[in-house]
Amino acid sequence: MTSRIEVITSVERRRRWPRVEKERLVAASLEPGVSASEIARGAGIHVSQLFRWRKELCAVSPAAEIGFLPVVTEGAAVTLPPICPRS
Repeated sequence: MTSRIEVITSVERRRRWPRVEKERLVAASLEPGVSASEIARGAGIHVSQLFRWRKELCAVSPAAEIGFLPVVTEGAAVTLPPICPRS
């Protein structure tokens, strides 16, 4: 019975990408007629990483999605039913 021993001679570390660089690459990938694969290849990253950055940086917070503005009416007051009926 033989056992295999693996010797690791190099240290590979994760690259840290500054937010500004991520934003630049994401913006470039969103240009019309541009291939996200080409942008990713040019930056030396996998296209799935670029799509993950797009998802993270383009996400809209739930509070920003729903925006209500007050409605001002002239004349008689208008009563509207509640949006979520109370049980």
